[in-house]
Amino acid sequence: MHNPSAVTPDAPAAIPMPLLTQEWLDLAFVHWAVEPSVVAGLMPSGTVPDTHEGLTYVGLVAFRMHRVGWFRLPGIPYFGSFPETNVRLYSVDAHGRRGVVFRSMDASRLLPVVLGRVGFRLPYLWSRMTVRSEGDTVTYTSTRRWPGPRGARSRISVRTGERIHEPTPLEHFLTARWGMHNMFFGGAAYLPNDHPRWPLHRARLVSCDEDLVASAGIPAPTDAPVSVLYSPGVPVRLGRPARPVTTAPAVP
Repeated sequence: MHNPSAVTPDAPAAIPMPLLTQEWLDLAFVHWAVEPSVVAGLMPSGTVPDTHEGLTYVGLVAFRMHRVGWFRLPGIPYFGSFPETNVRLYSVDAHGRRGVVFRSMDASRLLPVVLGRVGFRLPYLWSRMTVRSEGDTVTYTSTRRWPGPRGARSRISVRTGERIHEPTPLEHFLTARWGMHNMFFGGAAYLPNDHPRWPLHRARLVSCDEDLVASAGIPAPTDAPVSVLYSPGVPVRLGRPARPVTTAPAVP
């Protein structure tokens, strides 16, 4: 049993030979606090909710995926670039590795959706999506097509503010996540990533009309989000899945 690793704004280890490369651009991070017991049953085998000051979080993260590529090959310009909106939770495993757990991953390109579902067992869903900017306001829309629940939707508008020069501990906790936990073939495993330190901005939630959180099996938020952030984005490298997670740590 290991204690959770420290939350660090920089990746703990570089990935010299990536499995995938991509860029995450124009990101809106919207988060609500929840009790760990509310989402504990949604964690992959060998993980429990990660907590900050006794609470865990549900994230609705909308962005543009740009030029996904395999290994060191150039990113694919059309099929590798598309809007995406994720519902995610926060996890820690018996090795102390902190990560995220994706409950849904709506994307607008069918081929990456199929590859993500079949090749990585990720909860990708095909949706009709747009990302539009007007001045300092960015609007993300999504309407689900397949596999369902058909019609699950979101429309999020954020107004970007000043650059954050020193993020708070909570802002680091929500954004500096250097891997994901998922049920890959052969059992639960950890897929690491690395990227430059996030350039983060304060943001104001102009509007949020969504049912993606409830469609992902999480109680729909009833309160205002506790954190709204924006980032212009970062280039990202994803490594190969690490050794399986076999034993869950004690619930924090």
